[in-house]
Amino acid sequence: MSGDSYYFGDNVNMHGGRGNTGIVKNQVAATDAAAVSPALHSAVEELLQLVEGLRDRIPPASAQAIDDSLADISADDGAPPQDRHRALMAIAGVAATVGAVGRPVLDAVNKILELLGAH
Repeated sequence: MSGDSYYFGDNVNMHGGRGNTGIVKNQVAATDAAAVSPALHSAVEELLQLVEGLRDRIPPASAQAIDDSLADISADDGAPPQDRHRALMAIAGVAATVGAVGRPVLDAVNKILELLGAH
C-alpha cells in the first residue's frame, strides 16, 4: 500500500510559495433517481389525494399535524430527505391511529418510502 493515495473530501496540494489558489472539491452531491421518477411523482399525488379525503374524517389536531407535514412532501427534490422522511412518518402515525379509514394513507406512505429506499 505504500505510495497509494486515496482522497476523500477536500484535497489541497501546495507547490511553491506564490500564487497558490484553488481547492479540489472531491465531493459530489448524490442524485437520487427515485426522487424524480414518474413512479414517485404518481405515488406522491396519490398520497395527497388520499390525505385530502382523510382530513375530513379525523380530529382537527390530527388534521393540523397532516397539514404541517404536507409542505415537505412533494414529488420534486425541494425538501431535504430527513424532512421528507419526518413528514411521511408523521402522516403515517396519524393514519395508523385512525384504524381502517387510515389504511390507504398508510399504504401510500409505505409505497413512497420504498421508492425512496427508506423502508
